[in-house]
Formats: sequence, C-alpha cells, structure tokens
Amino acid sequence: MVTLDVRPQLLDALSALRDRVAAARFPLPLAGAPRARANRDELLAQLDDYLVPRLRRPQAPLLAVVGGSTGAGKSTLVNSLVGRRVSEAGVLRPTTRTPVLVCHPEDHHWFSGMRVLPDLTRVWVPRGDPGAGDDLLMQESTPTRVLRVETVDTLPPGLALLDAPDIDSLISDNRVLAAELICAADIWVMVTTAARYADAIPWHLLRTAKEYDATLVTVLDRVPHQVAAEVSRQYGALLTKAGLGEVPRFTVPELPESAWGGGLLPASAVAQLRTWLVHQTQEPGAREYAMARTAQGLLDSLKSRMPELASATASQYAAALRLTSAVETAYDSEHTRVRGRLQAGAVLAGDALKRWRAFPLDCTAGELLDALVESLAALLLCAVTAADERVDDAWRHEQAATAPELADRDRVSESAEHRIGLAVRRWRRELEEYADDEVRRLDRSLAPDAEAVAALAATGLLGGRRARSAGERLAERIGAHGALRLRDRAGRLLTEHLDRVIHVERERRLAPLDALDVHAEPQAELIAALSVLLKER
Repeated sequence: MVTLDVRPQLLDALSALRDRVAAARFPLPLAGAPRARANRDELLAQLDDYLVPRLRRPQAPLLAVVGGSTGAGKSTLVNSLVGRRVSEAGVLRPTTRTPVLVCHPEDHHWFSGMRVLPDLTRVWVPRGDPGAGDDLLMQESTPTRVLRVETVDTLPPGLALLDAPDIDSLISDNRVLAAELICAADIWVMVTTAARYADAIPWHLLRTAKEYDATLVTVLDRVPHQVAAEVSRQYGALLTKAGLGEVPRFTVPELPESAWGGGLLPASAVAQLRTWLVHQTQEPGAREYAMARTAQGLLDSLKSRMPELASATASQYAAALRLTSAVETAYDSEHTRVRGRLQAGAVLAGDALKRWRAFPLDCTAGELLDALVESLAALLLCAVTAADERVDDAWRHEQAATAPELADRDRVSESAEHRIGLAVRRWRRELEEYADDEVRRLDRSLAPDAEAVAALAATGLLGGRRARSAGERLAERIGAHGALRLRDRAGRLLTEHLDRVIHVERERRLAPLDALDVHAEPQAELIAALSVLLKER
C-alpha cells in the first residue's frame, strides 16, 4: 500500500529543494538551455501547485484535471459529469479560455485561497446572478490569469474537477496554462477522440504521466458506435505498447450533444467515469492510493530531474568560465605588451618625437606634454582595441557568446577613447603636481619652471633610449636626487594609471557577463538539496 509521507522534516527538505530549483538560472544560449529552463519551470509548477500543497494538506479534496487537445470535448465531459453547464462548450475553438474549477460547496474554501495554483486570481460567479454571463465574458477577455471557481451540489464532497485549456491551443498562454494546471492534479484525466487518439500531443502527456507515475485515467471521446470496438481495441493496443496498459480507460460515444457542442451528454454516457472518480474520492484506500501514487511518483522523478538541472547549471558555469578566461587572457596579454612598449619608448614617436627635438627652442613645455599625452592615450587605446579583437575571435567559437546581453556590449569606440583620455590627462596633472613639489624644494631665486620640469620627467619616462638626454637636463634643473625622486614617483604613478585603465576596460567587457550571474554554486546546491530530501525519505 502506497502511503503519503507528510513529516515536517520532509516538508522542510522539499521547501529547501524548491528554493534551489527556483534560483537556478540558464541565461546563456547553450544547446540544452531551453530544455533546462522548461524542466525548471515544469518542476516548479509541480512543486508549487501540487506536491507541497498536497503534503501540507493531505485532507484537501482530490483534484482531477481534465486535459486534452482542441475539440476533444473536455468542457462537454466536465459539464456532463457535473450534470449541468459550468464550462463553456461549443463548436468555436478554443472554447475554454479561462480554466474552470468545479467543487462541492463544502469544499469551496479549499480552492478560494492560494493553496493550489497560487499564480491564478480567483473569480467566483455565483449561478443565478443577473449578468453572470456578462461578468464571465469580461473575465475571459482580460489578460489577467484567472481561475473561475464554481460550486455544485451534484459533485460529492472531496472531489473537484478542473477544465483546462487546450494543450495544443493556438494561443501560447493557453498552452502554458494548460501544462501548469495538469501539474496541479492528483488525477490526470486525458481526453482524446476517436479521430485523434494517435496524435503526438496527447501521447506526449500520456508518456509524461507515465514518467512521473501519476494517477492517470484516459477517455476516448466521440467514438462512433459502428467502429467503437475496433477503435477501442487499437487504442488499447497503443496504450499497452507504451507501458500504459493498466491505465483505466473509458469510452464516450459520439452523440448529437457532442457533435454540436451542446455541452451536456446523457448521464449514462459518462456514468462509468463518474463512478470511478467518485470511488477514488469516497473509498479511503483508493483515495490514499491516488494521492500517494502521484506524489510519490513526482518525488521519485526528482532523482533524475535534479541531476539533469545540476548538469545544465554546470554547463552554464563552464561556458561562462571560458568566456571570462578569453577576456582575462586577452587583456593580460595586452597589458604585458603595452608595458614592454612603454619601456621601449614607443610613446616618443611621431608628433611627440618631433616636439621633443624642437624643445625648448621651437616647442613649449605645454606643447610637448600635450603631444606625449596624446601619444600615450593612442598607445593605450590600441592595446584595448587589440584585446577586444582577441576576445571577439575567441568568443566567435562559443555559442554562449551569442546571448543578446553579450552581443549588445559596449564597443571600444568614442566611449573607451574618452575614458582613456581622462585617465591619461589625470596622470599628467598629478605629474605636474609632483614636479611642482620638487621645484618648491629649491631656492626660489633659482627655481626652474615647473611645467618644463614635468615635461622633461615625462619625456625621460616615456621616451626610452631616445630620451636619455631628458634625464640629464632634468638633473641640471632640480639636482640628481630631485630628478631621481621625481622619476620614481612619476613611474609609480604611470604604472598605477596603466593598471587602472586596463582593469576598467577589462571590467567593462566582463560586466555584461557578470550581470548574467552565472556561478558554480547552483550545481552543488541542487545536488545537496536532493541528497537531503532523499535522506528524509
């Protein structure tokens, strides 16, 4: 006998697992990411809409969700089981837009709150109220996700029926909602027709129910009397082949009411199905078995589903690491290269070299500093551009790099040029302040021009062998000790600004990736949560 385990420790472990599943993210467009997201959403729906509420309230009524394809006759079937029209049925498709839950008046409190399907707003239109039909149409036309709750005396206490939207609806929101509703069921009632019982979509639901070992019943609807025996035999053979031969199966004949969407069949047409459902509700052993089988089947499915989610999170993290590594490797390489070029005096070239050769006769100290700053900024911008090009080449082979958040990244353009220009000009201002400090140490009557001192210090620092005379001329102006002290301070300052520029641009490139919040922890957390749950079971 299967029994329902409702110990507090199990509920705590299940709640912790649910939180870990909700926290799992799959933002990078890897091959398995869509499936992982769908599996996570489906699992969350089953935990939130069924398993956790059922374990917390085992005494709540059984919920049988009636699902199936467009035109399968779900609404007509529900109306006929209840004995009056509670769900709109007709020849127009899709008929069921707003899901309808029907229960005994004594059970209304179980479904008026948020115990199950907490994301759906409850709407209750009492029968017999003037304008109830208009209110219903208004609710069905609104984009808000709602669940209409009806109460009838013709259903026994302890049983609720839910008429779900079409699982193959042309409206995507209806398809999603139908899947969520089925996940909330104690009993899955799968409805198909004599004309469509071999279609792929109903069989997908049947295989899913088998995978989760859910309490399942199938209804073969609208079966012409002339071919009833043959169709039933073929359908039974397909069920047996799929490992579902033991699933209760009911046949509803084709009648004028079903053909024209009248919404109500004779009681005899659905008597066997109604008797089976009532038995599941009123016989304690059958009720316990129906609940426990679905709940235990879902719990058992976690053994394979949780590792699959964990594996998908690991793939996300591995891809994020590869993308991050490509950025860091490119920028580290360019950082090393640009430091080497600075030591080789690459900045003292072009206009800067021309200005140095003309200094001080035909070039002022300010003009020389301007040329050196411009050349230094160009060198740093080239390094950043080269690093980004290397990143682009590496990312071109990574599927994860096609994420919109990464493809729309800030390029090395005017913004990078602006940031680097600000950094270099800031270095110049601080260098000039250092030069002014050294000049103040000297006798005021013999003190040289501070800007000229700064220009000589910058040239000696950035010019390599071609600027050896700059150091000598600097020593002549502020003394050997002053020149050495200024050169050391200016060198440390240049290193700090260079490191900061590369760091800022590296972080700029990594920022969209960091914003995706892909970490290693979710994989271990998912497995740990599963381990705790299995131990409690």
